[in-house]
Amino acid sequence: MKKKQEINLSKAFEELEEINAWFQGEDFDLEAALKKYTRGMELVHACEEQLKQAENKIIEIKKRSE
Repeated sequence: MKKKQEINLSKAFEELEEINAWFQGEDFDLEAALKKYTRGMELVHACEEQLKQAENKIIEIKKRSE
């Protein structure tokens, strides 16, 4: 099984901003749009997962300190 590659959140957000800017542009290629959309969704999912893990760690730390 392929191990998930950790992403850097700030770099992921930068890439998402670039993808969004591309979609705001006037040039539109359907094939490129599908690839960019797919990549964007991968980044969103990876960011959500990392944020959820961080949230779980915070909850765990708070429970230990109570």
